[in-house]
Amino acid sequence: MPRTVQEILDHAEELAARFEQNYEPAGNPEVTALGELYLAVQARAAAERAVAEQVAVARAGGVSWDVIGGILGTNGEAVRQRYGSPRKTPAKKAVKTTKDIN
Repeated sequence: MPRTVQEILDHAEELAARFEQNYEPAGNPEVTALGELYLAVQARAAAERAVAEQVAVARAGGVSWDVIGGILGTNGEAVRQRYGSPRKTPAKKAVKTTKDIN
């Protein structure tokens, strides 16, 4: 029996509501675990951004790398390497090949 356009639209809205608001993958633990893992990764990234920002604030306020390292559970050098400004590395010297000599 053919459906009316309105019945099809109503059914589509019902399905959308299930997936957008009411979807709980309770029957599939793998899907649930992956969703929780995704949320944990997002939280870790946000926490890492917050730590980096506060390290910058502390350094701008004159706090030593050693003190910051102590708070983060490591040493000052490790913190400086991770959160300090990147050093400029010297350019590699060009290696001459026999093609360049001839």
